[in-house]
Parts: sequence; structure tokens; C-alpha cells
Amino acid sequence: MLKKIVPFACVIVGLTSCSLDDDGDDVIIDEIQIENPSSYTFERDGASTVSFSGQTTRLRMGDELLAAMMDDSSTLEELGAMYAHEEGAADFSDADLNASDKNLLTKTAASVDYFSTNSAEQIAIRADFNSWLQTQVEEVFPNWNTVATAGVAGQLADGASTRYVNAQGLEMNQVFNKSLIGALMVDQAINNYLSPDVLDAGDNPDNNGAGITEEGKNYTTMEHKWDEAYGYVFGQNADAANPNADLGADNFLNKYLGRVEGDADFAGIADDIFQAFKLGRAAIVAKQYTVRDQQAVIIQDKISTIIGVRAIYYLQQAKLELEKESPSYGTVFHDLSEGYGFIYSLQFTRDTSKEAPYFTKNQVDALLAQLLGDGDNGLWDVTPETLQDISETIANAFSFSLEAAAN
Repeated sequence: MLKKIVPFACVIVGLTSCSLDDDGDDVIIDEIQIENPSSYTFERDGASTVSFSGQTTRLRMGDELLAAMMDDSSTLEELGAMYAHEEGAADFSDADLNASDKNLLTKTAASVDYFSTNSAEQIAIRADFNSWLQTQVEEVFPNWNTVATAGVAGQLADGASTRYVNAQGLEMNQVFNKSLIGALMVDQAINNYLSPDVLDAGDNPDNNGAGITEEGKNYTTMEHKWDEAYGYVFGQNADAANPNADLGADNFLNKYLGRVEGDADFAGIADDIFQAFKLGRAAIVAKQYTVRDQQAVIIQDKISTIIGVRAIYYLQQAKLELEKESPSYGTVFHDLSEGYGFIYSLQFTRDTSKEAPYFTKNQVDALLAQLLGDGDNGLWDVTPETLQDISETIANAFSFSLEAAAN
């Protein structure tokens, strides 16, 4: 008995033969039948084969680290230990996280496709994250109760909120947060676990074809790798099998998938990603790897779109505020700190037509230097013209318009 599927699955796989039965329950692709369930639910011998607990653990570690970055009693040693957690260390308030052998550091800039032969950039990127923690502790915390001015760290009002910035106007918690979305969640999902070099490594195709599971587990390695990519997107949703009901379940990729979904110009992107994950997983079960890889491309394209859209969105929101007669610099700096992180994350996107990021690290570094380069005081000196120029540069690399991303 084939389970319910979404009819658009026939369209997105792009093969030569696709039909539904009279009840709309059957997918036939090139006369190969794929059982595509209505939810992300897959079983073997009556037990679930879906597992992404490691991804959920890292998302929860990230949430606790971000909270600690906003506690001015946190030390650099404490923040660094949360980032580079070692099994058994009491770094978190959650005992399960303390017991875990997972951490954030070793998965930062760690994808097979982008960093297996690129240790120099990996080292530089990880150094950036550690430097942001250091700046928060050594520059921002000592000025926690000081009013920020050009060249002086401190706090600024942003409506009912208070923003804490460094001397250049950057909120380091926002820079760290949004950059981690790219360097960890996006990079691991689309450049690592969805890579054929990971999915098809070693004996994975043979073992998946024969239904040989990992020792002591109910899933094949190929199934599990695909699920791990899924976990970085949907790992904290209340119902991970039907995750789009509560988008915004974490502070990372899921949150901004929800934000982009809420933009009428991109409505449907969340379901596009979910359906591609689901059909790709079903294709693995059916041993149809061409279909699997086609779904991976859809996911890579859509997730990369999220990063590009949000980078432009924050630059444009800041530009609108900056153009007011009396702009709120707390608002401007908050938007631009988020924008800084999303620009940083562009180096982890994937242009599937080139199998490369939309922007290289050098190009990203140049954009960030441009953002801070209108004067000696960084964001205090940034002009609307610079924000427009950077926005146009990003939009020109993608298939969407600046106007669509800006609202």
C-alpha cells in the first residue's frame, strides 16, 4: 500500500515518465515506483529509521551559547568551552548537552565539498568565531552600562530593546549567530551531508541497496546522512515529521526559513525544501539515486536563497532607517550586525550550476570590508549608498531581485 504523496513530486524530479494513480497516491518515475509518504516518516520492520539527534544537540548548544553571550558575567573561557565542548565538561545548564561528545567548533567550516582540502580557510574561519567571542568579553562586556558612541563600545536603545555593540557598532552576538548559520548549519547540510561524496562514500550504495544497516542501528548509512542534513534545518521543530507548522523553532536556519517563507515573494519555499527532503529520502529507500540527487539540488538552491535574501533584507532595512532625518543607530546597527553575519554566510552557499559558493571567501571579505570602510568608525560612518551597492552586488549573483528580498 503506497502512502500519500504530494502531486508536485512528479514535476520536480524532471525525469521522462511520471504518473499518478486514480487516487493520487502513486508516483511512477521512468516506470520506477517511489513510495513518498505525506510526512518525513520512514520505517524498517515497524521502527523508525530517521535519526538526527546530533544535529538537534548542536542546535541546542548554539542556543545556550548565544544566551551566554548576552550575560556580561560570562568569561571568555566559559564561552570558548561552550563552543569547543568536550564530552563530560559542565559547559551547559543541560546535563544532556554536557554528556554529549558533540560540539560546534569541529563542525564549523567542515564540509567535505568545501573544506576537506582547504584547511587554511577553515582555520581562518574558526579563528573569526573565536575572535568574536573575545571581542564580546574584552570590549563589549566592560562597556555594558556605557552609552556607545563612535569608536566606543557600549549600549544603544532600539525601541524597547537595548543593543550592545563594539567600537565599530557591531553586535557580536548577532555576528556570531548569523555567521554560524552559514558556517555550520548551511555548510553541513548542503555541502556535506547532501554531497554525493558523503552519501556514496565507501560501501554506502551497496549497503543501502542490500538494506544493510549500521551496527546496532535501524538505518543505513546513506539514510542517516540524508537525515543529518534534514536535522540541521528541522531538528528542533515540535513535530519534525511535519515541521512547517512551527517554523522559527531555533535561532538558526529554521528561524530564517520561516522569515523568508513569510515574504510573499518567496512564499512556498519552506514546503519546497520539505518536499525535496522527503522525496529525496524516499528515493534513497527506493534506491533511486538520480532522483535523490535532483532533490539535493533543489534543497541546495533554496537554502542558499535564504542566505542571500536575508543579507539583502537587513542591508535594506538599515538603509531605510539611515535615510530618516533622525535615524535610530541602535536599529541601524542591529540590522547591519545581522546583515554582516548573513554576508559572512554567503561563502557557504552553493550555486549548483557551478558547484561553488555564490561568493568566495575573498569576495565575502571584500564585501565586509566595504561595509565597515566608509570611515574610521565602521558602521557609525556607513552610508546608504554603500548599503545599496552591496545589496546590488549580492542580488546580481542570485536569481531573485533586490526589490523582492528587501521587503
